[in-house]
Amino acid sequence: MLTEQHLNGWEHIASVFDAARSDIGSDVVRQWARHLPTGGNVLDLGCGSGFPISLVLADEGLTVFGVDASPTLVSMFRRRLGGAHAACATVQDSDFFGQTFDGVVAIGLMFLLVEADQRKLIDKVGKALRSGGRFLFSAPRQPCVWADMQTGQRSVSLGEIEYRRILTGAGMRLIDTYMDEGGSHYFDAALCSV
Repeated sequence: MLTEQHLNGWEHIASVFDAARSDIGSDVVRQWARHLPTGGNVLDLGCGSGFPISLVLADEGLTVFGVDASPTLVSMFRRRLGGAHAACATVQDSDFFGQTFDGVVAIGLMFLLVEADQRKLIDKVGKALRSGGRFLFSAPRQPCVWADMQTGQRSVSLGEIEYRRILTGAGMRLIDTYMDEGGSHYFDAALCSV
């Protein structure tokens, strides 16, 4: 679970975080989005201010829903994506707008959660996807632990082998992995059709 210190860490640096964002990873998200139905609903977990991920999704003709724990970042998100739905909540507490989605993204979020919350989130995403829906998230391919560069908080990647196992347990299969121009790894999974 994100601690109060962690949440305050992001809220405290919201403006700095937004100013430091680049469009690295946009091409991966754009290519992934083209596998979704035109006009489909996509949930952006840890959406931040909406730049660049949610903007790419909206540009691809998708209906975007964003969840972030920082009130400042959610306010920026709402200004940037006027027609998008936004909720200020942790991903652990969010009800995901009480609906299912064609796609879910969690870019730069998964590894910020403790291991138990990562497992729960993957299971929760599996339940929030429509049949055949896609889940894209970023995390290092190898298991590792490090301090987040912006907040100093502990980050942990469970690694590809474990993520694959957890995805399978949540009814998803890992379709592919990608690397963006900045060296970040992405996992692309799909909910198995029933």
